[in-house]
This record gives sequence, C-alpha cells and structure tokens, in this order.
Amino acid sequence: MTIRTLQAPLVLVRALIVVLLLGGVESLHAELPTLRLSVLQFGTAHWELDHLERRGLDHAAGFNLEVRLVANLPASRIAVSSGDVNGAVVDLTWAQARHAAGQSYRYLPYSSQMGDVLAAPGVAIDALGDLRGKRIGVAGGPDSKSWVLLTRAAQAEGVALEREAQVQFGAPPLLSQALRRGQLDVLVTFWHFAAELTAAGEAEVALPMASLLTRLDIPTGLPILGYVFHDEWARDHAALVARFAEAVAQAKRELRDEAGHWAALRPLMRASDDAHFEALRQGYVQGIPEPLDAQRIRALQRLLVLTGVEPGEEMPASLFVQAPSDER
Repeated sequence: MTIRTLQAPLVLVRALIVVLLLGGVESLHAELPTLRLSVLQFGTAHWELDHLERRGLDHAAGFNLEVRLVANLPASRIAVSSGDVNGAVVDLTWAQARHAAGQSYRYLPYSSQMGDVLAAPGVAIDALGDLRGKRIGVAGGPDSKSWVLLTRAAQAEGVALEREAQVQFGAPPLLSQALRRGQLDVLVTFWHFAAELTAAGEAEVALPMASLLTRLDIPTGLPILGYVFHDEWARDHAALVARFAEAVAQAKRELRDEAGHWAALRPLMRASDDAHFEALRQGYVQGIPEPLDAQRIRALQRLLVLTGVEPGEEMPASLFVQAPSDER
C-alpha cells in the first residue's frame, strides 16, 4: 500500500473527527436553555447584547441568547407582554405601570443614562427660571422621566413649565432637527440623541440631569432602564435569570475596561464621525449602573413616588434583581 493510498483514509478519519466534534458542540449548545430578548435594532442595548453574543458570554454562563430586533419601543413592549419573548428593555415607569395594572415584572438594571437638558447655541440657560417663555422640545410624551423630573425641580422653585413655557412633545429625531433649524430653544431628549448634538457642537448641556436629581434629593446613577421579565416566568426560571445577569455584568465590564471591543460595535451605533462615536461610547460607559442594594432600591421607589406613584404602591423590593457586582 502506498503513502498516497494511506492518506485518503486518514483524511476521511480527520473529517469524521471534525464532524463529530462540531456536532458535539452544537448538541451542547442545543441543550442549553434559551433566553429570548426583544431590543431596538438601533438601541444601545443591542450594542451590549451583540458584544455578549460575539464573546460567547451566554454559552459560558450556561444559556443560549436569542435576540429579536424590533423597530420601536411599543413593538418591544408588546413582545414581552404577549410572551413572544422572555424579556425586553424598558424604562422603570413602564414596569411600574404594569405592576399597578396587576402584571408585575422583575427588573434587572441596564442603564442609568437619562440624558440632559440641552440649549441651542446662543440660548443662555443658567437656572430653572431661565426656562420661562422658552420653546422646549420633549422627546416622548408628558410622562417622559426627564421631563417629569425637570418639571418637579422647576415647581420647587416656583416655575410652572407647563404654563410658562411653550412645550412640544415629539419623536427624538424630529426634535433634533427642530433644534438645528432654530425652531426650539431647549431640548429634553434621550441621552444618545443628546450625545450626537453636543458632539457636533449643535447644542450644549444647559442643565445636567444629575443636578436636577440632587435638587430633588434623589441619588444619581439610578438604573432607570432595565431588562424586564414577567414575574411568574422569572420565578420559574430563576437560574436562567441569574445566569443572564452574570453574563450581562461581564459584558459591561469588558465594554467599560477594554475600548478595543467597541470597533466591532461601531456599525450598530450609526456614529456620524469619530467625535460622535466617542461620545456614544463614553455615554454608555457612564450609564453603567452600580449593583442594586436595599438603599438604592429604596431610592428607586422614592423616584417612582416623585413621578406620581402613590406612596405604598411602588414596585416592591422583591421585583428588583440585585445583579452581580461589576467589581472584579
């Protein structure tokens, strides 16, 4: 038998080994529990989950992550409400509203980013009283967290913005354009839209949200955005929720500590230039919340009361997931 004739069986054996190994890996992954999440296609949570999947942090933690992308927030909320997915990213006030309606959700902190109050170039806003008579654009609706906090802080200083300013609610991209065209003096918008405007020099931060929280005696850095899972489902899948919490904490650590990971995320970020990209990266990192403890949960409950929830009707502490510490 020649060397050439020996090589053919060896090649076949090697190929068979590879097939068996790959089949074993696929079988292993198939046996892991699957967690289905709905997030915005161009939302910031997509960045985090894309990194988590690319790094295999889900498999390392013992589950398969399946991300379903949607075009808007209502679609994501419908997906989790209907049970089409296991979880979604929502704001704290939505979770509170569902709790009040008898449909409680477990809340795992995602981000503390709230955006800021921006002013158009040349518009001087040094104090809350300077907002009187101004044309103010508000992203979302009257229940927008940033708007509610701004109005509460203004009320404490005798300023009724609903009556004393010209307020316009709308979609963030449309309001950004209105500010650029000189149709607005002030803009209260989501943080990643604010980052784009400030990075381009088209607006400046007039009133940092942190300063408004301080005026209201609310700690800064509270996670006002979170991953939510229906409470009954979360009780039945407690181990899976815990594994996801650990994988997310690891993803946040890597994105915070290793800037090189962000190059792969840039296509998802739609950054117009390097300054915009860096503003988005820094904004995400600055919004990584500290793990929840009893004190911070009480602060979140106080924040809910401040936004109009009756005392005693806030989400109970048992609904807040105390995620793993991000310190290692």
